[in-house]
Amino acid sequence: MTLIIPPRTQEIGFTVKRLLPSRLKQRVGPFIFVDHMGPAHFEAGTTAGDVRQHPHIGLATVTYLFTGAMMHRDSLGFNQRVEPGAINLMTAGNGIVHSERLPEDVREQDKTVEGIQTWLALPTEVEDCEPSFAHYPADVIPSVNLPTMSVEVLIGEAFGVTSPVKTASPTTYLDIALGADSQYSPDFPGQELAVYVVFGNVTVNGEEVSEFHLAVLDENATIATVSGARLMLLGGEPLAGERFILWNFVASSREKVRAAGERWTNGGFAMVAGETDWIPLPTVG
Repeated sequence: MTLIIPPRTQEIGFTVKRLLPSRLKQRVGPFIFVDHMGPAHFEAGTTAGDVRQHPHIGLATVTYLFTGAMMHRDSLGFNQRVEPGAINLMTAGNGIVHSERLPEDVREQDKTVEGIQTWLALPTEVEDCEPSFAHYPADVIPSVNLPTMSVEVLIGEAFGVTSPVKTASPTTYLDIALGADSQYSPDFPGQELAVYVVFGNVTVNGEEVSEFHLAVLDENATIATVSGARLMLLGGEPLAGERFILWNFVASSREKVRAAGERWTNGGFAMVAGETDWIPLPTVG
């Protein structure tokens, strides 16, 4: 039977549907965090929805929007507007701080904001690398149009094309529009895969997968739809070793994430230039 992970609703200034990590499964390939953000609207003249500066270690964030826009700023000095179809890849390594805010035009024009935010856990040999940032505009992300489906190859290689997005381990991330009365059988040897149903009626090996649910795929899985669907296929080669999560920190040991929490509390991270507000380390218990 296919492992199906239901969403957990979280409020982070706006509503997100959280799929990973889950008590059922921590990660799929390198994907250790998956949030479906929105759809949401934000009132003009407010800061509702802004995510104040906060830190990360041991992971790479991947931001991908369906609609709207966001403004990324980080402690390396990058200021980047993220538009639909583009990929923002921020590798935290040994530590980075960033904020994610809504541009004023998005608020004033009452634009819908919706997208997928994911984290990729880093292989242990590079989890303490120097932080970096890369932006890939929508026009460099390859797409494939087939008789029964269209695909944006966000990360990895599929259908004979390769994404320019560079990751620390072999990764697959596809945005798939599957046509009515059609099916798709992913073939990525050696990779662990899951499919997230953004909308539509979907079955995996004949078992229904509801909208906003994540289905972890067995080998030789067949994804099918009667009336059409939008899917995110995600995964990659499994990472060796355990991963521990504390707030926004991911690492191969509890000591590393605890040390990162103390470092943040004690002002040990470089901050985003020109910003003064920040999110404190949450208290537990």
